Amino acid sequence: MEGAIALIIIGALAFLSQETGRAFGKFRIPSVVGYVILGIILGKSFLNILNPYFVDKLSLINDLALGVIAFIIGGELNLRRLRRLGKSILTIAIFESLGAFLFVILLTYIFTKNIYFSIILGAISSATAPAATVAVINQYRARGPLTTTILGVVGIDDAIALIIYTFASTVCLSSFLHIHSSLLQVSLHSVETILFSILGGALFGIVLGYLLKSLKTKEEIFGFVLAFILLGEGIAMHLHLSELLFVMSMAFVVNNLSLRKTNSAIESLNTLGFPLIATFFALAGTHLDIKLLPLIGGVGMVYFFARILGKTTGAYLGAKIFSAPRVVQKYVGFSLWPQIGVAIALAIMVKKDFGHLGEEGFQLAQLAVNILLFTTIFTEILGPLMTKFSLEKAGEIKVR
Repeated sequence: MEGAIALIIIGALAFLSQETGRAFGKFRIPSVVGYVILGIILGKSFLNILNPYFVDKLSLINDLALGVIAFIIGGELNLRRLRRLGKSILTIAIFESLGAFLFVILLTYIFTKNIYFSIILGAISSATAPAATVAVINQYRARGPLTTTILGVVGIDDAIALIIYTFASTVCLSSFLHIHSSLLQVSLHSVETILFSILGGALFGIVLGYLLKSLKTKEEIFGFVLAFILLGEGIAMHLHLSELLFVMSMAFVVNNLSLRKTNSAIESLNTLGFPLIATFFALAGTHLDIKLLPLIGGVGMVYFFARILGKTTGAYLGAKIFSAPRVVQKYVGFSLWPQIGVAIALAIMVKKDFGHLGEEGFQLAQLAVNILLFTTIFTEILGPLMTKFSLEKAGEIKVR
């Protein structure tokens, strides 16, 4: 009976998520916002149809969706494209990600006096959601150096965020598991986790890239890619590596060995995995607990402003170092505010990594997820407006 109920819930949620996303899309609001809001309404804070008991039973959906998201991120990275974008865009992406990471750690630590909580929030803050930004650029047919820079930065930002999160979570997990090591040892262990995740994923990518060369149809390509995503995730979990970084690295290698086949796989993942990803974000929304709002209100606003300050300052410094055009230096940071997407995926990873580690770990995960969902309301409203403002000031919006 439980299996039947789970299937009914998954099917209904997949249907409702897509319909809600479609409705939001008509108003030029990113569909992912609709998915999350649906989850909030159905979750424990409002209708309580999807209570924590049911959501925990559907954890396999989260694992599969996270793997698909990681593969899509890695599949968007191509060495030729990265070389074409140039060093300035890569530098801006690194600086704005690290800027958010460091500013959020510093300011939330001053507010909370909890270093591990601050590190995790900092790691999540490094991600930028491309969907809302790209939608504004497409809507106003923007063209120019600022537009090109924005598209390049948001295209590689998520990969940097995954690396930052892997480092940060490994450091914090060492403390939660009471591993008595020096800061240097913990840092080296974090670097080791990152390297083994990347190398393991790269090895899988070489094997998958070789196998894909003999495949002809989209169905075959999709089947092999999905199998390797599941296999890679499972092995990474078993070896206590970062499954997201493992799968992203695998996709990156496959993409550079067999670009056409990877594009075909990503196209299939975007099509067939669409209901899965929509369901994933709806499930993420169910974690919002309005009872926690009085507790997270203050730190949530500190996180919100620290992230914006870090993104804007970091992007400016990165652009300044490589003498990017003045409009890029002045305005690129204002176009990197949206966070919904990979940031929510990272918040769910926090729940997965820390939620089972006693009361302190559970509380850290709950607060991190809720702060992200709470502040997303503001970033998704202000983010597109600031992107439009930046493009107008740069003179890159076409008159319609």
